[in-house]
Amino acid sequence: MRAEVVAMTGENLDMDAIKKAGDILKAGGLVAFPTETVYGLGGNALDPQASMKIYAAKGRPSDNPLIVHIAEMQALEQVAAVVPPLAVKLAERFWPGPLTMILPKRSDIPEITSGGLDTVGIRMPSHPVARALILLSGVPIAAPSANISGYPSPTTAQHVMRDMHGKIAAVVDGGGCSVGVESTVIALENDDTVRILRPGYVTKEMLEEIVPQVTLDPAILHQLKEGQTVRSPGMKYQHYSPQAHVILVEGEWQNFAAYAEQNKADGVYALVFDGEETRLSLPCLTYGASGQEQAQQIFSKLRELDDRGAQKVYVRAPKPEGIGLAVYNRLIRAAGFEVIQV
Repeated sequence: MRAEVVAMTGENLDMDAIKKAGDILKAGGLVAFPTETVYGLGGNALDPQASMKIYAAKGRPSDNPLIVHIAEMQALEQVAAVVPPLAVKLAERFWPGPLTMILPKRSDIPEITSGGLDTVGIRMPSHPVARALILLSGVPIAAPSANISGYPSPTTAQHVMRDMHGKIAAVVDGGGCSVGVESTVIALENDDTVRILRPGYVTKEMLEEIVPQVTLDPAILHQLKEGQTVRSPGMKYQHYSPQAHVILVEGEWQNFAAYAEQNKADGVYALVFDGEETRLSLPCLTYGASGQEQAQQIFSKLRELDDRGAQKVYVRAPKPEGIGLAVYNRLIRAAGFEVIQV
């Protein structure tokens, strides 16, 4: 199967092309499409066969639930069995945008879509192509990131084609993703408490403006214990990893630089903040200066390291605060929780 690439250029969307992609989804096929976070691998969330195709294309474990994407508020009650007032309040503040809420699912959401859980993650993306595609398909769309499971998420259509070529029917090319890391995933614990299961662009501080109490799940920074339930994508398995061996290095710049120089060898690279690359003698890539820049660049830079033939990469760790927590979370998983303090 050769994926058809549909390019969206400029501000005017090609609605006929998007409708064609929507028809593929409605018929049970798979379409990769842009969101503000990363490219999604979409299938009809109501069709168990489509969800099975998503797992197969990615090589994704079937207990890793899929997030369901909607385009309008009224569609929320078509997916969720219960919509608490707090969920409505959060949706009014953060939707459309990079926030996923875990809610009890309706019975017509197949178990394969929800990873066997009685809950489902739901979000409304802000990317105009994504929302048009959902509306024109006429169905909610289940969509994890459009990459081989475990590999860095795709933020361009070219990344998708590299991973999904021959496995899906179409790719809608909407250019680069503006956020660059997956959505924040939250569980509503009660009327005034939410738990962040996966950090993203919507930070703890932003949620605290709406919710009295916001907690962080321990799995954000630590491996799940044996037998623990996977409540959200990104919690259990090693994710976001290039072929190169990634090591996350925490500490002040001088200590990082000394450690990297001491361990310089063929195939060894450093991934550092903007401006630091000129102060090292080993090969370097940079991934931004601010947390927002680092979120936008991290996945493309991890992929570029493979393109350059890197065998081992020492990554300068960001501060795990604000959106930096999302970047740190992706990197600690890319490193398989191998962290060095210097």
